[in-house]
Amino acid sequence: MHSPVRPASPADPAGAAGSPSPFERLVELLEREGARYRVVEHPAEGRSEEVAAVRGTTVSQGAKALVCRVKGIDAPAVLAVLAGDRRADLKKVVAAVEGKKGGFAPAELAEELTGCVVGAIPPLSLTGTLPVVVDAEFLAAHEEIAFNAGRLDRSVVMATEDYVRIAAPEVASIAAPVVPAAE
Repeated sequence: MHSPVRPASPADPAGAAGSPSPFERLVELLEREGARYRVVEHPAEGRSEEVAAVRGTTVSQGAKALVCRVKGIDAPAVLAVLAGDRRADLKKVVAAVEGKKGGFAPAELAEELTGCVVGAIPPLSLTGTLPVVVDAEFLAAHEEIAFNAGRLDRSVVMATEDYVRIAAPEVASIAAPVVPAAE
């Protein structure tokens, strides 16, 4: 159900001293945990609408992973995960992890903490250093979720049930309310 792991490329650089790339670590984790998933190869893309079309999924199935700094917790940041067509409510993210105040991490910090470029960050902590909080509505809406797999030209589509089992996230309502478009 998955594609073979390919060697690192410029879109998926190996870590320090030739350690596995984020994509390779992700596939290794999914294999080790017996996840039901498939890898989709596609042109490099980080925008939710465009990559959903290539994956053959809906934008709402796409897991948007945002690195958020939160004061008052032991971790350097939190990985907030929600549907690709929704916006995060930072106050709800902070409350879900019992922090005091929060904000989006600058791209440089997000890349340093995840090893991935912004737009390619998967919705689980490959380093184990970032707590993961996922929007409850997102998890309840789909049997499968999709996400960029540590690189902009590879995605994973996987069973939501397996994602929850493997990522062991905090589940809370963290998406901002949907505001109807003005007519």
